[in-house]
Amino acid sequence: MDEKIRVDILSVIERIVEILRVKEAKDIIEVRELSNRTIHDASVFQDEDSISIAVLVYALSKIMERKGTLIDYAKLISMFEDAVIMLHESRIDSYRQIIKNVLGYISNIDSRIRAYIEEVINQAQIKKGSKIYEHGISIARASAVLGISQWELMRYIGKTGISDRFEEDLYLTKSRLEIVRRLFT
Repeated sequence: MDEKIRVDILSVIERIVEILRVKEAKDIIEVRELSNRTIHDASVFQDEDSISIAVLVYALSKIMERKGTLIDYAKLISMFEDAVIMLHESRIDSYRQIIKNVLGYISNIDSRIRAYIEEVINQAQIKKGSKIYEHGISIARASAVLGISQWELMRYIGKTGISDRFEEDLYLTKSRLEIVRRLFT
């Protein structure tokens, strides 16, 4: 894991612990915003650790929103603190196992929502894929990094209108180029 990514993920997890320790109404929004912080590294480095933490944090925010009373916050805090220790010690494989365990814990909160959790994670991956695409990474690469199909990602991007913005930017660039060419001819 790249050092910059490790430090960024470390700060995200430490912030999660801070949020979970003091329960407030704005916790869900803060946790969801944290998942967006990792997108920059994911788009630059295209690494799976940034993406997995973003997906995990997004899924956590959804569970907090819908099933918050069923969450053992002390257990989550403990697991996240263990992840922080592993990252400080650069024990990356142990860190990744803890992240898998956190995701498993979230999935097991209620057996009826296991399918919902998987859908949330899938939707989070698609949403994050669109953000990566928005940063200039190809749809093929974004879907490969996230482990989702290109069709799912293209369908979501089509609904958001992201591709339309690229066409507008291209049009503006072409018109600016034409103006500059006229100035020098």
